[in-house]
Amino acid sequence: MTLDYGFKVELFWLVSRTNNCQYCLGHQESKLLAAGRDEDRIAALDCDWDVFSPAERAAFAFARKYTFEPHLISDKDINALRAHFTDMQILEMLLSMSWNNAINRWKEGVGVPQNPDEGGYSRLVGEQATAPTGRPEEHQPSGTYLTPTSPQFQKTVSKVAPFVVVGASNPPASLPAMQRPPLEAPDIVLKRISEVTTRQPRLPLQDVDTTRQLMELPPDHMPENWMRLIANFPEEGSRRGKTLYAVQHSDHLTPLLKSQLAWIVARQDRAWYVIAHAMEDLRSQGLSDGQIFALDGDWTEYTPAERGLFRVARNLGASPVLLTDDEVQAAVRAAGPAAVVQAVEFVSQIAALNRISEAAGLPADDL
Repeated sequence: MTLDYGFKVELFWLVSRTNNCQYCLGHQESKLLAAGRDEDRIAALDCDWDVFSPAERAAFAFARKYTFEPHLISDKDINALRAHFTDMQILEMLLSMSWNNAINRWKEGVGVPQNPDEGGYSRLVGEQATAPTGRPEEHQPSGTYLTPTSPQFQKTVSKVAPFVVVGASNPPASLPAMQRPPLEAPDIVLKRISEVTTRQPRLPLQDVDTTRQLMELPPDHMPENWMRLIANFPEEGSRRGKTLYAVQHSDHLTPLLKSQLAWIVARQDRAWYVIAHAMEDLRSQGLSDGQIFALDGDWTEYTPAERGLFRVARNLGASPVLLTDDEVQAAVRAAGPAAVVQAVEFVSQIAALNRISEAAGLPADDL
């Protein structure tokens, strides 16, 4: 991997800001300070990209779209990045930001509280960081995010966090937003699934034998295309791939429930590679196409536990800001805490797979 660590943390900050993950936002701010970024540069990430290079601005715009509107990623977006980055650097960004999105969903999905000492990251900063005033006596407080803000940023409005303004108050009250079009009709979905079986990937895939070795698969196991994509990075790709494979094949949730959750989340993201495989899995388990498309919203035939988990998957998959405490508690009452935690973990990983597979334009494996 060749991208600067601080740059990738900035991308993580932007993903977390878009997803409104306060837990991850705090940790990335601390890591940025430790990497030598100052408070003003962090503030500029939110509202003033003019201070950044053209390459950084291109990556930042992609990071927000990749997180908030993954269904709109196209050849044009990847080609725009190619003006500044190599294909392997683009893939490095995709890999990193996919699992940034997964971590956001994990933390927000189960409501992980912030660490009392903000994870100890302030110890990495120590006495070197100062307040925006630059006065050395105003050291960065240890264990807090309540640091001073420079005057030029005190009244700025975020250009990253999605929101809708409510009323005419000053400053405006706002609500988190999620913009996804209505789900497509079954005939359109089947057409898109047919198209994804023959499309050409936007980024290179690793060879089969190397991928099989890195993922530690049996000799007769044909690696899936998502494995071949991330196997371009032997260490990080292997680590992420083994985690995703383990979640997909664990026995914590039934195979049918996992396929149903994958379908629901992938439909929100228009992740056609994952949709194609989820449909094949659901058909192989005896569901008709009518029953599969009922997962798009008609859950009347399902139990309260299943409906609760489906709702968690749909809202968390689309955007962490949409999942409410009441919805999680309803799912816990109906399905139990273990099932909810396992569903959140599974959905988080599928959200990562959705983004990297669709941005890379992966063709479906043999179905």
